[in-house]
Amino acid sequence: MDSMETITVPEALHGYPGVAFGGYVAGLLAGRLPAGPGAVRVDFRRPVPTGTAVRPVPGVAGGGAALLDADGVLLASASAVAAPGGELPGAPAWAEASKAADAYRADPPDGQVDCFGCGLGRTPATGLRLHCGRVPGRDLVAAAWTPDAGLLDADGLLPPELVWGALDCPGNAAGRLLAGGPEGAVTAALTARVRGAVPAASGLVSYAWLLGVEGRKCRVGTALASREGEVHAVAEALWVWPRPQPRG
Repeated sequence: MDSMETITVPEALHGYPGVAFGGYVAGLLAGRLPAGPGAVRVDFRRPVPTGTAVRPVPGVAGGGAALLDADGVLLASASAVAAPGGELPGAPAWAEASKAADAYRADPPDGQVDCFGCGLGRTPATGLRLHCGRVPGRDLVAAAWTPDAGLLDADGLLPPELVWGALDCPGNAAGRLLAGGPEGAVTAALTARVRGAVPAASGLVSYAWLLGVEGRKCRVGTALASREGEVHAVAEALWVWPRPQPRG
C-alpha cells in the first residue's frame, strides 16, 4: 500500500458534526491489518475530521496501523489483539429488537445528533439507523435494522467498515439507557472480531450490554447478528462521558 495514500471521510458519514463516525473510521483502519484469527483494537487519540484528507500508515507498532492528520499528528491507531473474552449474550429475537427500536424512536434520550450510525433523521439510504432501545427482561439494548441496498456491496454483503459501524453506536445506547450516562460520549477504543462475511439483505440485529463503569469511563460489549440469531461480529468498547459542567 502506498504510504502516501489519503482518506477523506465525507461529512455525511459523521458521528458528531464535523467528526467522522468512529465505527466507520475504525473499520477502515482495521482493514489495513493482515487478517488473523484474533481481533483488532482501534484506539482514538483525537477526533478524525470529515472533509479533510488524513493518512493511514501501515506497518507501525509491530504490524499495526496509524491514522495521521496532515501535520503528522496521531489521530488513531490499530493493532492485532486477542479476541474479546467474557460471556456473549444470545442475540435478541427479531421481534424483540424491533420493539426495542420502536420504543427508542418513540422516546429517545435527550441530546440526539444527526449521526450516521444512530441519527433519528437518517433514512435507510443515508444511515444505519441503529436505534437501540432496552430489551424488556434483559440487560440489553438492541435494534433490528435492514441496510439499504445502496450501502451493500455487489454481493449483498455489509462492507467491513459498516460492520464495525454496527458495533459502535449500540455501546453509547447501553451507556445511556442501562447506566444512566450523559449525552456527548465519545468512543475511546473499539476492539472487534468479525467472523466472516455479513449478508444483510434479510435484516440484522445490533445489540449491546454493560461491562462496567468507572468514573467517566464506560465499558460495553456489542454484537451484530443475523435476523435468525447467528452472531457475525462481537466487540468490546470503551466510551468516555464528558466532564460534568459546573453549575451556576
